[in-house]
Amino acid sequence: INAEYMGSVYFFSKMPTPLDDESRLLFPGIHQYLQDEYTSPVKAKKLIADNSYTKIPKSPPAGKRLDPLPVKMGITPIKRSGTIMVSGEEAHHKLANRVAQRLHVKSDLEHLASLDISNTAENTAGAKRLNGIICTIGPASSSVEMLVKLMEAGMNIARLNFSHGSYEQHAGLIANVREAASRAGRLVGLALDTKGPEIRTGKIREDLGKEITYEAGSRVKVTTNRMYYTKCAPDLMFVDYVNLPKVVFMGGKIFVDDGLLQMDIYEIGDDYVMCTCLNSAPISDHKGVNLPDAKVDLPAISEKDKADLRFAREQNLDMVFASFIRKASDIRDVREALGPGEKILVVAKIENQEGCDNFLDVLKETDGVMVARGDLGIEIPPEKVFICQKAMIANCNILGKPVICATQMLESMTKNPRPTRAEVSDVANAIIDGADCVMLSGETAKGKYPLNAVQIMAKTCLEAQCAILPRARFEQVRLTQPHPLSAKDVVAQSAVNTAYEVGAAAIVVLSNTGTSGRSIAKYRPHCPIFAVTSKPTNARQLLLSRAVFPVLTEEPADRRDYDSRIMAGIRFGKESGELFPGDLVVAVHSDGKRPELGANMVRIITVP
Repeated sequence: INAEYMGSVYFFSKMPTPLDDESRLLFPGIHQYLQDEYTSPVKAKKLIADNSYTKIPKSPPAGKRLDPLPVKMGITPIKRSGTIMVSGEEAHHKLANRVAQRLHVKSDLEHLASLDISNTAENTAGAKRLNGIICTIGPASSSVEMLVKLMEAGMNIARLNFSHGSYEQHAGLIANVREAASRAGRLVGLALDTKGPEIRTGKIREDLGKEITYEAGSRVKVTTNRMYYTKCAPDLMFVDYVNLPKVVFMGGKIFVDDGLLQMDIYEIGDDYVMCTCLNSAPISDHKGVNLPDAKVDLPAISEKDKADLRFAREQNLDMVFASFIRKASDIRDVREALGPGEKILVVAKIENQEGCDNFLDVLKETDGVMVARGDLGIEIPPEKVFICQKAMIANCNILGKPVICATQMLESMTKNPRPTRAEVSDVANAIIDGADCVMLSGETAKGKYPLNAVQIMAKTCLEAQCAILPRARFEQVRLTQPHPLSAKDVVAQSAVNTAYEVGAAAIVVLSNTGTSGRSIAKYRPHCPIFAVTSKPTNARQLLLSRAVFPVLTEEPADRRDYDSRIMAGIRFGKESGELFPGDLVVAVHSDGKRPELGANMVRIITVP
């Protein structure tokens, strides 16, 4: 049967009449269409006989239309850049047709075999990028002018790396991001990335210059004795982790500067270890040190981290990326250091073997996860990193926790205007795996082409998204849920399933705490989720979740005036070019009887 029902638009091609029972189940509404007062059965039969495609807009429901709640001043409709539009409504219908066709594909293999690169504009026409982009802010991107360009290109969340810089510098960057967001008319999240319990080398001996080369085969004494902090030499290296000799073992490895220098341990003393260099490498001051397979006993958060987290609270930041999380109690320690106040999301960065071993416990405690592949690729064998990535993303998808894929995604663009093919594939595969966000580090912080990097990442995310079989991902998440389901999961599943069944153009949810928005995002809808909220922090935090587009409104006079808030979300969709008259929208909200229990009602609305 070549007939698809897509919300308010019907497409016909050689449709058998009368419809059998199976057809009525597959295409609800087609039979009703034949009896529609605006299109006679005679005309419908003629259209079918002529093998022509037709679209008939449904009339809006009768009755008084409620005026939507005003969208908060200064916030304009947000588009995640990377959207390729053909011509407004035309592109919109192309997208709907594409989604409807994919609902009938039997398998991922069949879907992948049908992918076509001959007409990219057609393949992505009308599509809205559903995944977020996180950009690290540094010297290359710190100006308000550049930040505005990055936001327009697709940046959704700005990351501040607290391994570098002073509080004064970071306060200036925060002010610049907020000014740029105001100028661009966008909601942009702000994240603090903690330094974490890092291990670093000391300083090169003054008479040896700024850098020394450790030669392959040479023997080096790695000491924790503080008197050698400024005396690093070709045969001596200071490391600031006092317990290093206690946690390493004979034959173990020490990696310096992201594995640039690799050393093998052959002797262990009280405050030193003797190593053989396995390769030659230049090393300068304060380089990071990794101890693969060793269980490091550093505290989850250092005194510097505690001061940084207090700064995050003072600056009203939206989220914290907590480095080197090894166990669930580390997340609780971060929350305690943040202190009381409006909730700040805590995202666990998994960067070592111990974090991988305890991942499921960490996942239950954290608000989100970052697959931080830089240190992870040193702490564990590099050929295992992609397995960790897929496993962590899958577990986050099952629990509905936002997950970020990070590190070296477009690394070559730090120096080059074009990425490698492998890097582009890396970004695309992260999206296909199920990542909610992808992140740029040095590419935007210190690179020569920060704007190019964001533009290419946005385009790649969109292409990857359009290559996914959407309904299959929904079914996969649904089938992994334990029974009995919670009430919020039942509502979220119903909303997303309804969106697929009727070909909805969007889901509009009232989500003042963010819980309902994230619950719906968990089930991976094919369409945008417009999450209506009057809480600015909640709106920015929702940017972490795939497909969620926050709609910030004024505080309603009556919180039970659900219709005006739903209409605010619909108006937002129309103004941003995502909704058109006649489209179907799935609305999710409370029935008003017990609003403290959250959303418990799903209904279908025709866009006026």
